[in-house]
Amino acid sequence: MSRLGQFDPAVPRDVSAETMGRLAEAGARRLGPDNCQIFQGTYSLLHCTVLNDQIYRGVFASLAFPVSHPDRYVCLRYHDSDGKNKEIGLIEDLSVFDPAARDLILESLRKHYYEQQVQRIQRVTFRFGLLFFEVMTGRGREQFTMRWQYDRAQDYGENGKVLLDTFDNRWIIPDVRALHTRDRMRLQRYIYW
Repeated sequence: MSRLGQFDPAVPRDVSAETMGRLAEAGARRLGPDNCQIFQGTYSLLHCTVLNDQIYRGVFASLAFPVSHPDRYVCLRYHDSDGKNKEIGLIEDLSVFDPAARDLILESLRKHYYEQQVQRIQRVTFRFGLLFFEVMTGRGREQFTMRWQYDRAQDYGENGKVLLDTFDNRWIIPDVRALHTRDRMRLQRYIYW
């Protein structure tokens, strides 16, 4: 089940003043309903008109902080005529947009991110510096592979983990303590940090 567009109280809600300062230094343009319009345009692509700027076509959304803030700090991006990925600006809070615009942005995020909530861990094997997982999710039995390194398993809330596979898809364990004992042992044999 995807969390995109859903409020999760287990995830921290603040971004530090230092982080916001870095965003301002980087020249990130803040976007809101007062200075941009989001709409579906030609070929059902996402378009964005920015006040005193231009219309951007073929826009897509990505998350600035996908693990700690999965429903805030959305970057709107596009590809220029050379095919380079360019940023239009940053939406701090999607809730300020009208439902139609918000739904378009959330749909773009769903296309960009693949995430599943892990319910059971049936097997974990280690070979060649990789972890091979067999898990149960809301979609049934699935398999994924991740590199066995510290940055591929990130904290999620107080007791959860987000596992990033070799394609950067996210496999979410909301609360490691809530896993069955054997499932938790399978995970913590390799993911012990």
